Amino acid sequence: MHQKEHISDKIDLEILSLMQENSRISNADIARVLNMAPSAVLERVKKLEQKNIILQYTTRLNPLALNQNLLAYVYVKASNGIGISNTAIELAKIAEVQEVHQIAGDDCFIVKIRTTDSASLLDLLRNTMSKIPDIVITKTTLVLETIKEQQQLVIHQ
Repeated sequence: MHQKEHISDKIDLEILSLMQENSRISNADIARVLNMAPSAVLERVKKLEQKNIILQYTTRLNPLALNQNLLAYVYVKASNGIGISNTAIELAKIAEVQEVHQIAGDDCFIVKIRTTDSASLLDLLRNTMSKIPDIVITKTTLVLETIKEQQQLVIHQ
């Protein structure tokens, strides 16, 4: 996915923690919290971006507000098995697919899908996923309720 970088600097970890909590926080506000010059914070943030430690700045949307009421996980078994796979690439191209993970076990991939309802999920399975040639079988799990869902990582300082 991305090159492996590690951070051991406590100040960088504090900056990442503040930015992960609020990606819109200004360099001036970070500098104020950490008792640093804003120019020093800006330099550190740019280095974190260049090292691919900060990958992206995003806005988290409420899926229900966009009529994406159904969350499902689809386990996919592919004939081409584990390794670099066109199956994974094709799965990742589907707009409703939010995540594709290669997994250990009987299946090859687990895919996170958000869609409007069960009919649209069925349509996606029948008319899109079924056209990916190496897929042998899928098993779908519907989410009834989400207790916790987050993108934030635990930052140990």
